[in-house]
Amino acid sequence: MKKKVYLTYPKELVKEPILYQVGRLFKVVTNIRQATVSDKIGLVALELEGEPSEIDKAVSFLVGKGVKVEPIELDIIE
Repeated sequence: MKKKVYLTYPKELVKEPILYQVGRLFKVVTNIRQATVSDKIGLVALELEGEPSEIDKAVSFLVGKGVKVEPIELDIIE
């Protein structure tokens, strides 16, 4: 399963290797489709691929870290 989401990083998380951590902690493949990063904010269009339960865990991890996660319309690709 693939799921596309928008991530919004607050200023204090911009320099953290959060997507690296997601790839290490969960059985998902992360594919950055588009990104804009400054010292004040990070905006990322991300595709996650893996089992639905692993994707859900990865999204929960991101939210728990303080990253805003929003689904991209028609985000499920099978």
